[in-house]
Amino acid sequence: MGRTGKLLVSFFGLGYLPGMPGTFGSFGAALLYLALAFSVGPGMLLFAVCLAVAAVFSVFTIAMGARAEKAFGRKDPPQVVTDEVAGYFLSAAFLFPVKPLAAAVCAFVLFRLFDIVKPPPARQLEKLPGGWGLTLDDIAAGVYACVAGHLFLWLVLPGCITG
Repeated sequence: MGRTGKLLVSFFGLGYLPGMPGTFGSFGAALLYLALAFSVGPGMLLFAVCLAVAAVFSVFTIAMGARAEKAFGRKDPPQVVTDEVAGYFLSAAFLFPVKPLAAAVCAFVLFRLFDIVKPPPARQLEKLPGGWGLTLDDIAAGVYACVAGHLFLWLVLPGCITG
């Protein structure tokens, strides 16, 4: 894996930031989400765009996973944060009827929580080889964050729901 590959799997260097690379990658994803949300507005188009972004980053991370692990010399290297981008966008995609800032913050906090805690089957998925293990645990965390986000926003903060 060359310099360009490392730049891409680190989501343009965010994975190299010290201490919490997954959080920095997720934060970068949240900023991208906000840019997209304010460009297209809440609704089904935003939903489709988010699912497309999640799919592209999932496929990319699965494809690059084994090479990234070899290049960085370990399983699930912290520099690889494109899996966090995929999981974040999955968690945010289904919050399309929610005001963009509320959706971005809710998806960020809940995705990071579930990505760190890794409730079953996320922990088991993480053990899969190569890019599959890199990616699927974050997809599971994204699903958990999406469900928890719906419950929280619809039950606790219904004023954040648009139209």
